[in-house]
Amino acid sequence: MVKAKGNIFGKKENKSHHEKSTEKEGLTEDQLTDGAEKMSASDDEQPSEVTSEVTAEPTAEPIREISNKEEEYKVQLKELQDKYVRLMAEFDNFRKRSLKERSELIKSAGEDILVSILPVIDDFERGLSVMETAQDLESVKQGVLLIYNKFKDFLSQRGVKEIEASKQDFNVDVHEAITKIPAPEEELKGKVVDVIQKGYSLNDKVIRYAKVVVGE
Repeated sequence: MVKAKGNIFGKKENKSHHEKSTEKEGLTEDQLTDGAEKMSASDDEQPSEVTSEVTAEPTAEPIREISNKEEEYKVQLKELQDKYVRLMAEFDNFRKRSLKERSELIKSAGEDILVSILPVIDDFERGLSVMETAQDLESVKQGVLLIYNKFKDFLSQRGVKEIEASKQDFNVDVHEAITKIPAPEEELKGKVVDVIQKGYSLNDKVIRYAKVVVGE
């Protein structure tokens, strides 16, 4: 009876051991299946990575664009150089022409004045010829006075004016003091007592200071 009982338990133990072995083998197959699927998935992903890496590599198109840009810049540089050379040539011609015009202007600047003064010289010559045979001194004086007034009118028309000095307050802007003397009158102190040389202005600009004597 005991032996039979042991056989029964033995079968149960064998069955249990077989089930356990089967379960272990089943788990191992599942793990292998999962591993195979993962390896297959990783194999499928690898070509896409390689493809992306190949796509990311530089192509000849950017190099071609850089070359085109370089040629374009060379053309622009050449155009700018040509413009610079032409501009320098034009400026040099302008400078030479300006110098020539300025030189001619300096040479002929007083031409209109000289042409206008010629009639005054003609009057002087006629007066000198009359003085050689004139018997009336008064007529000679009148002739000289006419020439003098004509010449003063000529200067006035050109903007030349006489600077007033006699008995005027001394002004360093238009007067040049030659010397100082005691004022003959109290009211002439600090004023011009005598004019040694007249002064003139051209369009309100002093071209010659009046040389004067100042009272003190």
